Amino acid sequence: MLGRGEVRPVATARAALSVGFILTNNFTLTALSSFLDALRLAADDGDGSRPIRCHWQIMGTRRAPIASSCGVGVTPDASFGDPRAFDYIVVVGGLLHRGPQIDAETLAFLHKAAAAGVPLIGVCTGSFVLSRAGLMKDRRCCVSWYHYRDFLREFPDLVSVADQLYIVDRDRITCSGGAGVVDLAAYLIERHIGRATAQKAMHILLVDKARPANQPQPQPPMAGDVINARVRRAMLLMEQNINAPLSVDEIARRLSVGTRQLERLFHATTGMSPTRFYRVLRLRYGMWSLKNTQRSVTAIALESGFADCAHFSRQFRELYGISPSAVRDEKPEPIPSAKEWRDSAEIADLRMFD
Repeated sequence: MLGRGEVRPVATARAALSVGFILTNNFTLTALSSFLDALRLAADDGDGSRPIRCHWQIMGTRRAPIASSCGVGVTPDASFGDPRAFDYIVVVGGLLHRGPQIDAETLAFLHKAAAAGVPLIGVCTGSFVLSRAGLMKDRRCCVSWYHYRDFLREFPDLVSVADQLYIVDRDRITCSGGAGVVDLAAYLIERHIGRATAQKAMHILLVDKARPANQPQPQPPMAGDVINARVRRAMLLMEQNINAPLSVDEIARRLSVGTRQLERLFHATTGMSPTRFYRVLRLRYGMWSLKNTQRSVTAIALESGFADCAHFSRQFRELYGISPSAVRDEKPEPIPSAKEWRDSAEIADLRMFD
């Protein structure tokens, strides 16, 4: 029987799925807990949580709590050993630009795992960690739409994708984070243990079924490469308040600028007034919802910040030249490739300003 902190030797029979976790400084607690919960539910019958079919371990340089982005600390239960003891090594990322995410010993272990052929997984901003370590060369990398621009600026030579939940590219797997981590865990469970076990874990988590890797993420932001900091902040406020739109006066107040000044900045940057931009943003969200969800047109209208379905439909037709119900009846558009996304993302955003 293994003692606390020991890594199972390679020659020893092990669980069907064995996963080692590395937590970065300020990691996202949801990404870790979602992954672990799916594994523990798949590992045993019922809700027993015994590590029979699955084995997991949190590794680290020191046996000291690592602070998550929400402040809750998690203490590693093992030191770094032979990476071949695991089927996968998962790097759980979190907040960016808050100092070093990992130390030199952790970096060395990741390179050792890669050299041994152990698949590496980056969840949330774990993709940044793997890329900074030089471990994503010639591989597609899945990034959350929220950090897509950050990734493009830091890694212009890498192929980044922000329209999928996760990407499996040979011995590298990257996941955008959030609820997509559960879908990735289900994929690995099904791959190593079986579909029935994966479905059992999902059902206990009250998830109807695991989504495929190419399931679209929510719509990416419209800010693009807007240079003016106040306009970018205004756009972010709009994106965060789609279903209950803020007034232009309120946005200006939060940015500590005058309403007239904000309007001039928007016209200079986008060729549109803040009100017009906000409406386009909400209609764009409505378009995405029509194509990627099964919610009713009325529900989508309300979620997009419109008072009723009639108002939404009128504005929608004016912008797109087609009714919401006609969009719903169309065949789903194919998921674009990574190259198509990267080449067309900026163009698609600019077209919204026409």
